[in-house]
Amino acid sequence: MVSIELITVGDELLIGQVVDTNSAWIGRELGRIGAQVDRIVSVHDAAEDIREAVRTALGRADVVVMTGGLGPTQDDITKTTLADLFSGGRMRRDEAVFEHVRRITAERGIVFNELNRAQALVPDGCTVLPNRVGTAPGMLFVRSDETTNGREKLLFSLPGVPFEMKELLAEQVIPAIRSRFALRSVVHRTMMTFGLAESAMAERIAPWEEALPEWLHLAYLPNARGIRLRLSAYDVEPAAANAEIDRQFAKLNEYVGPYLLGYEPASVESAVATILRQKQQTLAVAESCTGGSISARITASAGAAEYYMGGVTSYSNEAKVRLLGVSAADIERHGAVSEPVARQMAEGALTRFGTDYAIATTGVAGPGGGTPEKPVGTVWMALAWRTEQGRIETLARLMRFGELREQNIERAATHALNMLRLHLLGVSEAFQQTGML
Repeated sequence: MVSIELITVGDELLIGQVVDTNSAWIGRELGRIGAQVDRIVSVHDAAEDIREAVRTALGRADVVVMTGGLGPTQDDITKTTLADLFSGGRMRRDEAVFEHVRRITAERGIVFNELNRAQALVPDGCTVLPNRVGTAPGMLFVRSDETTNGREKLLFSLPGVPFEMKELLAEQVIPAIRSRFALRSVVHRTMMTFGLAESAMAERIAPWEEALPEWLHLAYLPNARGIRLRLSAYDVEPAAANAEIDRQFAKLNEYVGPYLLGYEPASVESAVATILRQKQQTLAVAESCTGGSISARITASAGAAEYYMGGVTSYSNEAKVRLLGVSAADIERHGAVSEPVARQMAEGALTRFGTDYAIATTGVAGPGGGTPEKPVGTVWMALAWRTEQGRIETLARLMRFGELREQNIERAATHALNMLRLHLLGVSEAFQQTGML
């Protein structure tokens, strides 16, 4: 099996200013073709650090993929460092890159200066990987000498800009790896779930897990939006493996039922969208503590206008009263974070947008604002809907999360959407109260 290592270059990664999403993407895409990433290393924008990382990686791996340090500024030194390693510092001007950079800078209204011209300089002996969507070309270096025991080893250097990296990985890197190495047949399928803690999920599905074929491997991948259950199979016939995975996930439904959302990238919001489309029904949202994040998650998917009519981010008490018709007296009596206010917010959104359903959130996201009665993490959420007789009915639920603001917002948004999802599925309120986190 081909051995692959990743090297990411940039001080911004090591000081936490930028999150390394490139490595996650590369690992996932290479895994799809049966190529496994064994190590990921991040290094400073320092020539000696880059040299040491490259030498070490090439000593172990068949393929090294680097990202970062290919821009036109002085702190981008990956290209010159690789030239020192592979060509004794010799550089050449690639005319195709030169013309590409000149054209793309003109299209973007950028002055074609010396820094742009320098992007056409590449280490002598490398294979240039054309970058259709950016100005920094990728590069491929091939080494086969006494330092590699005669084995052919590849080093790809790609831009750190994610959309440029993704384009080059798909168009240049993966085809090159496929053509040079025998790859394993690997199948990964992931089922998305929401509503059970990891320990509760493991306990509930234990009989199913124990009965899995030995060649299927289960992984639990929890986060604030649910638990991903991944089944993986190695060195298998893909069609047969996919059929068996489908069969196993169908059996999983017997154990977790309404907690299943669907295959990745399914989410609570996509599940809600599917049901509303099928029923040809509509939704509105009233948000306070979630600050518009529910609306943002709904409208992130194309076609949301088919079922989503709009939302109100009523952060202040005045906005709750004026825009949603919440009783000022009830806010004074019970507080903004209360069951009556949550119910009235949902009912107000339902009425004002004329929809079939509305969900609302009001809570204490933190880090301040909590009281002994309503500590940080306290959230009231409500769901309002119209009955066949035209009456408005409302369901409200109190949730208590943690002390972290971002986590509280994300969890509140997910649980509010899930309350609607379970209602749309016809799951009883008794089950929701006992089955939810």
